[in-house]
Amino acid sequence: MIVMRILAGVLALSFSLPSLATAQAQSERPPEGAGPYERPPAAVEAIRQLRSPYCPGMMLEVCSSSQGAALRDSIEQLADEGWEADAIVEWMIGNHGEEYLALPPREGAGLLAWLMPPAAVLVGAGILGFAFLRMRRRQREAPPPATEDLSPEDEDRLAQALRELEKEEEAPFL
Repeated sequence: MIVMRILAGVLALSFSLPSLATAQAQSERPPEGAGPYERPPAAVEAIRQLRSPYCPGMMLEVCSSSQGAALRDSIEQLADEGWEADAIVEWMIGNHGEEYLALPPREGAGLLAWLMPPAAVLVGAGILGFAFLRMRRRQREAPPPATEDLSPEDEDRLAQALRELEKEEEAPFL
């Protein structure tokens, strides 16, 4: 009797599983003409500004942990609800802490991190420009090399050296 009940339960379950899977698959399909799901732009922008609290040293964008995926899903939901990227980043900082902000703040000491790289490029370009100007000035101011006429003995020695060089360069092929 008990065996029959178990067998009937297994049989009923085996017939209902395909219909449950079909119902689930139908609910996961994108609407007609919608195509594949794309993250909202606000979510993409926010995720790119955050480090992961679950994968140390990694950006949230590439964190492979399930908690990181859940956090990305939460950010996507907030963006779907109409939140802007800045508001999502503030929400993340409020919940997890400011150390997960990948970009330095644009105020106070963080402002130096934004200003120093362009300032260094400008100073370097100025130094290079100044160095090139000085080099050109020195070239203009330097006297041209003195051209001395060669004595007949020096001309003979130079001609002899050139002949010897030409002989050495003519290597016989074996």
